[in-house]
Amino acid sequence: MQTVRDWAADWFRRVLPNGQAVSFAIMLIVGFVTVVSLGRILMPVFAAGVIAYLLEGFVDLGERQRLPRLMSVIIVFTLFMAFLVFDFFALLPLLYQQSAQLIQQLPTWVNKAQVLVMQLPERYPLLINEAQIYEIVAVVRQELLNYGQSMLTYSYASLLSVISFIVYAILVPLLVFFFLKDKVMIINWFTQYLPRDRHLTTRVWREVDMQIGNYVRGKFFEVAILLVVSFATFSLMGLNYALLLSVLMGLSVIIPYVGATLVTFPVMLVAFFQWGVTDEFWYLMLAYGIIQMLDGVVLVPLLFSEVVNLHPVAIMVAILFFGGIWGFWGVFFAIPLATLVKAVLRAWPRLGEVQGRPAMDL
Repeated sequence: MQTVRDWAADWFRRVLPNGQAVSFAIMLIVGFVTVVSLGRILMPVFAAGVIAYLLEGFVDLGERQRLPRLMSVIIVFTLFMAFLVFDFFALLPLLYQQSAQLIQQLPTWVNKAQVLVMQLPERYPLLINEAQIYEIVAVVRQELLNYGQSMLTYSYASLLSVISFIVYAILVPLLVFFFLKDKVMIINWFTQYLPRDRHLTTRVWREVDMQIGNYVRGKFFEVAILLVVSFATFSLMGLNYALLLSVLMGLSVIIPYVGATLVTFPVMLVAFFQWGVTDEFWYLMLAYGIIQMLDGVVLVPLLFSEVVNLHPVAIMVAILFFGGIWGFWGVFFAIPLATLVKAVLRAWPRLGEVQGRPAMDL
């Protein structure tokens, strides 16, 4: 049996003479350190790069229609800015209004919930008593008070960053435009500092470009379709805060396996405090379940068939790892980053290839 020492020696003999592997490893380390250490400073650049990458597909579509690249960039960028202006002046005020109304309703909901909870000792005297109920209510009230104070603190802190927001709102669109317009020039500038022999890097990038591009664009369409369908359903059924809950449902698909579970609770609570346990409540929950089922059975296979072939365990680990490093954006890009890691591992020299058998993938 091969010892650990022999395995390590064999690995070093294969990898160290491989200049591509060494240079690619250095690039990965430098890129990771740059993102971690300068992430907050360069966040507008990273955000603009991601947006430009997503819009590049539409620019290519215009070029395939024999439009000059500059004209295609101008058209795509104009539509992108129109979308941002619509969101900022039409969608965000409605979301803010419904969020404020929901927060104002929280004390009423707490009182209703307290009345229901206080009835539990009469119905189930062997399971719970009044002392336990009062203790639970006191804990819940204290947690809500702490949450309200933290929200006020966050709102005050957010006011201090208004100037930064305005700067980003101007800077990011400009960066997006120049990234699209001067894509070839920027790529050539970067590649002149890379090693000439970069077949390993090119192989990884081609796989990641195909996987991530298809995934992110597919996820965008999934969010949009789920938001529109859920908003139409909630509005027709007369559910309060339909737009806010629909946006939450659309964003929930960003977090696989977890987002759908998290968004179920606000939908259920709003329906319960609006109608109680009535026919309307069960009709709403049935419609909600059908939407979630169609998303998992029809929409996801249609948009993501063979796009990201990752094991569920790998996806959950990626969400925990990258979410712990970069918060919301780490969760948002967890699957693309996991795809990058998988592409690197697939392209990296492995013992399984030397021994004549492929190594296993997740």
